[in-house]
Amino acid sequence: MNAPKPTRITWLGHATVLVQTPAGTNILIDPFLEHNPKYPNDFPLPAKIHSILLTHGHGDHISDAVPVARKHGASVVAIYELADYVARKGAESTIGMNLGGSVQLDDVTATMVDARHSSGAQDEHGTHYVGVAAGFVLSIAGGPVLYHAGDTAPFRDMELIRELYQPRVAMLPIGGFYTMGPKEAALAVRFLAPEIVLPLHFGTFPPLKGTPEQLVALIGPGVKVISWKPGEEFSI
Repeated sequence: MNAPKPTRITWLGHATVLVQTPAGTNILIDPFLEHNPKYPNDFPLPAKIHSILLTHGHGDHISDAVPVARKHGASVVAIYELADYVARKGAESTIGMNLGGSVQLDDVTATMVDARHSSGAQDEHGTHYVGVAAGFVLSIAGGPVLYHAGDTAPFRDMELIRELYQPRVAMLPIGGFYTMGPKEAALAVRFLAPEIVLPLHFGTFPPLKGTPEQLVALIGPGVKVISWKPGEEFSI
């Protein structure tokens, strides 16, 4: 009897994550590649990326969304105003949704949930309103429920994410300064009650000082924190 295929999650530095489902769907979250000092330069993206998810409009989360979407044939999924912005920048296929809504992406149900962060997009014409920051819950057919928190502070309504979706894996920023650090992320873990935490948004730039080891010390046993490096894959 063949074992079921796993869901594969690859960290590409900062908040950029590639999710590959058992059915072969490739989802890229917050693509920050060319100017990401932690991007593993020897890592080849799949020839086909089915969807790109954007949590908010800051350049370190959307800067490569349009070129990757055009090269790899992806649809860009984002809050309505940000989807409109990237469409005007050249993305050929976009899905503009909003907080609390869900969209079916092949074998993945992607639900947009709240985050606490700013979200303006900047270009040569200044700063633009592109909606509010968000996170995504990914419910994968034949796989786990994943939560990518985007850039956020902890907030009590993370308990609603736990109650509604029961994410098994939580991808949380821990670097501090621009997002929550380990102390705040430990509280988010308490609110969410995942089995596994995949830390993000740390070590990219000097102010992002939080580490997985600090998070481990704060949450204690019972939740598995993966200490990983850009380019490494976690399978579940």
